[in-house]
Order: sequence, then C-alpha cells, then structure tokens
Amino acid sequence: MTSTLGADPARPAGQRAPSGSPIPIGGGEATVQRQPVVHPDRSVYGYAVRVLISGPTGAPLPDEATEQAVDAAYRRLDLPGLAGDKPVLLRATSGLLAGTSAVWYDAERLVFEVTPALARRPDIDTLVAAATLRGSRLALADYDGSAPQDRLLDRVSVVKVDLRHGPDHCALLVARAHDAGATVVVEHTDSTERLETAASLGVDLLQGPMFHRDPPVTRRTFSAGELQCLELLRVLSADSVDQQLVVRTVATDPELSMRVLHLVNSSAFGLRREIDSVQQAVVLVGPRQLHALAIASLIDAKPSSVQALWSILTRAQTCHALAGDDTGYTVGLLSAVASQQRFDLTDLVTRSGVSDALAGAVLRHEGPLGHVLAAVLAHEENDVAGVAATGLEPWDVAHAYLAAVPQALATATALAFGD
Repeated sequence: MTSTLGADPARPAGQRAPSGSPIPIGGGEATVQRQPVVHPDRSVYGYAVRVLISGPTGAPLPDEATEQAVDAAYRRLDLPGLAGDKPVLLRATSGLLAGTSAVWYDAERLVFEVTPALARRPDIDTLVAAATLRGSRLALADYDGSAPQDRLLDRVSVVKVDLRHGPDHCALLVARAHDAGATVVVEHTDSTERLETAASLGVDLLQGPMFHRDPPVTRRTFSAGELQCLELLRVLSADSVDQQLVVRTVATDPELSMRVLHLVNSSAFGLRREIDSVQQAVVLVGPRQLHALAIASLIDAKPSSVQALWSILTRAQTCHALAGDDTGYTVGLLSAVASQQRFDLTDLVTRSGVSDALAGAVLRHEGPLGHVLAAVLAHEENDVAGVAATGLEPWDVAHAYLAAVPQALATATALAFGD
C-alpha cells in the first residue's frame, strides 16, 4: 500500500502518472535517474531516484534553481513501479522536507537525501526538524566532509560518498560517517577497481549500475540446459523465425517446457482456461516473452533473483524501444546476462549464434544497435555526457528506460514467481 507525504491537491489519492510519461518543464525537461543500491553480495537493498532538470542547452541545471520543477516531476512519478517493494533514496527538496510537497510512496520505505545545496540553506535546521517530526528518514547526499554537512551527521541515518573523491579521501569520509553511526553508501561502483576500493573501505551499501562493464569473467563449459537456452535465443534471433523450430527447441528441454507452460498459465496472461500444449503456449507467449523466458532459465530465475532478472529485462526492453525491433532486445539481453552470470561475453555471443552485425553491436558497440547499447549502458551509470556521445538524445534514452522499468518488473515477477 502507498501513502502520501505532504499535500498534493493536484491529484486525488491513489492516482499516479505512468512512469515513462514525459515531463516538460518550461524551457527544459525532467530526466529521471534510477540506480540500484545493493549489499556487497549484490542483493538489492533499494533504489536511488533523482530528477535532473535540463536548461535550454540541454545541460542539467543546479538543484537549488529547479526545486519547483523537481517537485512537479516527483508528483508524477510511480515510485512503486520504479522500486517494487524496496526502499527508495530520493533527492529531497525543501518542500519535501517541510511537508508542503508530496511524493506517492510508503513513508516507511522512503529516505530523503539532503543535498549539499540544502545543507547550506540558513533554514536547514528547521527543515530537518520538520521532516524528523513527521518520522521521515534522512540521508546526506554527496558527502564531502564540509562543515554544513558535518552539522547534520548526527541527524541522518545514511551517508552517501562518491568514490570519485579517491580512496584516501573516501576512507576519511567513510570513517567519519561510521563514527556518527550512519550507514554508508558509496556511489559510482561502476568498475571492478571501484568495487575493490569499496570493499577495502568497509562500506555498507553500493550504488551504481546493477551490472558494471568489466566484471571478472569465468571461462567454463556451458551445461546442457544452458546450451538449450542459448539455442532458443539463436532460433529467435534469426532473420526469419521458424515457429516450428521454436516449438521443437522448447519442447525438447523439460525446464523450458515447464517454464513456458507456467508462464502462459500465470495470472499475468489471465487466460480463462489452462493451456496444456507446449506448441499452443509458445504461440501465445510470443517471441519477446520467449527471449525473457530463455534468460530466466539461464540464470535460474526464482523469487530470490527477481531483482537481477528485472535489471536484465529493463536493459533489454530499453534497447528494443530505442532500436525499434527485436534485435535490440537480444543485444540488451546478451550484454546484461553476460555481466550478471560473469560469462565471457565473446563465448556467450558465439554460443548464441547471432548474426555478425548483432555480435559486433554487443562486443564492440558497432553500428546503430551498438550505439543504442552504449547509450543504455551510459544511462545506467548516470553518465549524461556518455549518452550524448553515442549520438542519441539523453532525454529519449532516459524516458525509454523509465517506461521499461515497470514493464520489466511485471515480466520478471511472472517468470520468477509464476503466479
């Protein structure tokens, strides 16, 4: 169940705008950034969400200049669709702290991040007191050890430190936050080197893309079940899909057969009668859901792994939306599952038997599909400049990703739970 914080007379209780809705703001636009916050074992704790407002040139405007626009964007966000049932770390505005602005989420799972700009405000003590009185949990965003932030250390439960400050400075910041009794989240854990730095600092939580670009890989022989999943991906990625070959590929593997029947008979499809035929189930499920089902089987998706499957499918659906066809979906799937499973990417692509063009897109980010994948990877790292460098518009990528998140959650839940 969701609850509101503050007053929002613009919309009756319970109504939320779709997560992917464009939010034009005056001369600029609102872009939503969302990243997982995970434990050191990569299990998901929650999600960090913020809104950036762009100016006429497309560059993000300072937080302190855009509070009204950010509040308007927050009122339109479907936070349950973005975070499932996990905690949300949300960049605060003065209105959210004071209680004059609203977001739609369970208050017990919401943490307001006090930005450096807010920490410098002369009325910050009043704002923090108002939020605390309402029972709101608080965090320090972008902690760098400044005096205004240090004054608030004993009033927050979470402190976020950017690893780009460097290991030595981060060590001092982490120690200071821990001494104050705060949980420490480090940001920009987007490489193996930074993950190792985070581990050496003894931090509590990590924020960054779910699957970073250079994970340590394991070269190994694929099992019979994994090869069957890759064969299904190969068949589905052909220029002209042979429906009967798809049926035979699914039917010859008991695990795939069980999963496709379980999916088609789940509440996600809402059929009036039970389907017992694998062939009929394959037709009803369709190619894109079969792609997802193959990946779910490959990672042995179950309730405990729904967050990882959610992230994989979000990348795949975003690539599909930006590319405009199912090859984009395959590119996103292969890149994400290789990182999640720590497969050697070249081995995975070779085994999947995809075309040379699709392989070049996944391995070297070549061609239009490769540019799409590179843009989505950059967006997952909150790298706006990196997205622009691919030739795609950051706003388009951000909103395609935002729209994909709740869709992917529904699919991941159906595949993992099968209810």
